[in-house]
Amino acid sequence: MSYDFSTSAARENTNAEKYTLREKLFGTEDVEPLWVADMDIDTPDFVIDAVKKRLEHPIVGYEEVPASAFLAQIEWMKMVHGVEFELEDMLFSHSVVASMNTAIDAFSEIGDKVIVQTPVYPPFFHSVMEHNREILKNPLKLDDNGIYSFDIEDLKSKIDEKTKLLLLCSPHNPVGRVWKKEELEKILEVCLKHNIVVFSDEIHSDLVYEPNIHIPFASLCKQAREISVTAIGVGKTFNMAGFAMSSVAIPNKELHAKFLKSYNRIHFAQGNALSHVAFESAYKNGDAWLKEIKIHLLKNYIMLKELCEKFPSIIKITPIEATYLAWLDCRDMKLDGKGLRDFFIHKAGLGLSAGLNFGREGSGFMRLNFAVSSTKMSLILEKLEKALQEYKNS
Repeated sequence: MSYDFSTSAARENTNAEKYTLREKLFGTEDVEPLWVADMDIDTPDFVIDAVKKRLEHPIVGYEEVPASAFLAQIEWMKMVHGVEFELEDMLFSHSVVASMNTAIDAFSEIGDKVIVQTPVYPPFFHSVMEHNREILKNPLKLDDNGIYSFDIEDLKSKIDEKTKLLLLCSPHNPVGRVWKKEELEKILEVCLKHNIVVFSDEIHSDLVYEPNIHIPFASLCKQAREISVTAIGVGKTFNMAGFAMSSVAIPNKELHAKFLKSYNRIHFAQGNALSHVAFESAYKNGDAWLKEIKIHLLKNYIMLKELCEKFPSIIKITPIEATYLAWLDCRDMKLDGKGLRDFFIHKAGLGLSAGLNFGREGSGFMRLNFAVSSTKMSLILEKLEKALQEYKNS
């Protein structure tokens, strides 16, 4: 079956977050919203059809997550990523951020330190601070080619006995890295030495571009499996964030029990019946759709890259290995945070995520979500090229 990503359903008159909040975030509704990480691409038909079928039954009450939903995810993770989880490892979660907050509560105490590798998705900061833990910032290194890597020596120099948890973003949002096995093994070595639990956010793991291969942290070895809490789900892969269903895999029984204590105190319950069938259908039927959406997304990225290459003294694009989030290096524009934001909003008519939202290391960068239809991508490129040309001529 072939899928058409040339157009998508309009979202302007729905409750879509990225559209509804335009006035609040950008001061105008006259922007293409390219900030929040969901797709302006229709959710797959096999997901929608599963929900329609479930609604043939007229009662939508409390339901347990069916074992078949988790088993479909387990089979997917084994087939696609080569990692094996058991049914008893799995827990339902509304979101990766909810899982992250639960892990912070479960595996650290007030005043303990949690490692955050910046620039990174903003809830990594907020979740630590809201639990009255201390952020141990381990910034990624950036080389002259725009490639980010772990700074292991910096990490080793900062860890002490109060360091309890490392929040790993893998693949990384916003810099688009797919961590190689040898890179993850260095993180593992440090964490094993200091008895640090690794919370691995792998929500973007399916959106990896060849020849890169996602390596689940828990798949590295038995020791990695014993210290890992893996957050995974369908929200990014199949544009299903609105179903509010993901999962957490914790093979170590002691860690699982600690997590479950915090989990039960929060009362996650079991989600909703429509999410259960949507989640299961995505994993059972999504292979062909995923192959095609990745081809489409990579085309969008390449077009954006080619545009940036027309203006090398103004803007650069970070090489991407995964996700649909372009990390734009705008430091040569010599604009402060407000100036850069104003350029994209008022000159280009685009609502992006400011790099500073991802930490101080994001200063001078902007994040652009290119998970849009071909038609919309053409419009975005046209707007951006016009703005960059005017900037160059000014």
